[in-house]
Amino acid sequence: MAENEAQVSPPESLLQLIDNLSRFHREHEEYYSQAPLREASELQARSRVLKALADWWSEVGVGEQASSSVGFAGAQDLNAPGLVAESGVLFMEGEGEPAELQRLKREIRQVADDAEQSGAWLTHAMEQAWDIAGSLAAYPVLADLLGERHRIISNDWQSAALQSLIARLLRRALDLLAKVDFAPAALRADLAGQRHAPAYLYSASEMLDRAADLTAESAMLVHDNERRWRVFRARVRELQSA
Repeated sequence: MAENEAQVSPPESLLQLIDNLSRFHREHEEYYSQAPLREASELQARSRVLKALADWWSEVGVGEQASSSVGFAGAQDLNAPGLVAESGVLFMEGEGEPAELQRLKREIRQVADDAEQSGAWLTHAMEQAWDIAGSLAAYPVLADLLGERHRIISNDWQSAALQSLIARLLRRALDLLAKVDFAPAALRADLAGQRHAPAYLYSASEMLDRAADLTAESAMLVHDNERRWRVFRARVRELQSA
């Protein structure tokens, strides 16, 4: 009986490895099932800033309201009602692009960089995890859990792909924002003519919205793993006790 047990049970070293992975990766994923939701909310907030400006600039008239020559005075025609208090974005006479918009773009770029790095790391990790999970098929006592383990891997792999796509969307949104000259004089020239600026802002905001949706979807995929890790680890600990 002991000989048959040895044939179907993984070696103790492998059980210890699986137990370690099941514990710490479950804890790691508990964080990544929540943190992306906060990030999605922040992306949506940045998108709302762009939409508010686009809405206002699609309708506001320029000319008589643009006559103030007082430095640092608020540009009445360019500042969307209520947006200054909500976001801090303030267009001022005699100034260039608001510092708050510059910061908004830096933050988006940082999120894109982080998403790209996370996606690349997770893709590599899942390549290795896939191979290890396949080797567990040699042990019948784990056969009924192989579906659970591969579901964890597939969820994480899909999350990795989403991270890469999120990075692409955010960088393309930045490309569109780079088409807009946010200096008050340049904006007024555009709004007095073809009004291209609102169109670029709408499209950039829609890309931020999609990135936010995918970020939330990534969190849902990771959250789906929680019970599966718990079940998998429980079996491993049973085998260790035996």
